Amino acid sequence: MIQTPVKSLSLEDFLALPETKPGSEYINGQIHQKPMPKGQHSRLQRKLIELINRILEEAGLAEAFPELRCTFGGRSIIPDVAVFRQSRIPCNETGEIANSFALPPDWIIEVLSPKQSSTKVIDNILHGLQNGCAMGWLIDPAERSVTIYPMGQQPIQLSASEFKLPVPEFADGVELTVGQLFAWLQVKR
Repeated sequence: MIQTPVKSLSLEDFLALPETKPGSEYINGQIHQKPMPKGQHSRLQRKLIELINRILEEAGLAEAFPELRCTFGGRSIIPDVAVFRQSRIPCNETGEIANSFALPPDWIIEVLSPKQSSTKVIDNILHGLQNGCAMGWLIDPAERSVTIYPMGQQPIQLSASEFKLPVPEFADGVELTVGQLFAWLQVKR
């Protein structure tokens, strides 16, 4: 069988394309569409953003963004939650928040969706760490586990409900255990 090579696309050409729903990422010259978020994914993403912003944004330290395109190191990725220290949030010439973020987040949080490749998600977290991101989280709702990727250290996998989730140094006011995180999946009636 003869395989036809897949034509590589430049980052500039990718960024000129219209946005897709769900969003597409540019990795190693190829376009990869992210899966559509499901219920558990959406709930965890929303609750994390609310918690982080209630503590860090109100203190003027950092801000969490949902599904924000971040272009850096030859890739254009869309983390489920991208946290930026306040001093690193790009601004336009009028001092308003910029539309383009051409830098890595300080903290990448990914929530694994059903049938989503953990390898691709981990690769994006590692790419962030190689380009200056302080920490990455990979949350797996099906396994009720969180893998922490601290910059320059071995990953840490946490699944016991009493374990406190490590956060980057700038976010030390954010306190959350594995049990508290996954309790957010319960529907209150």
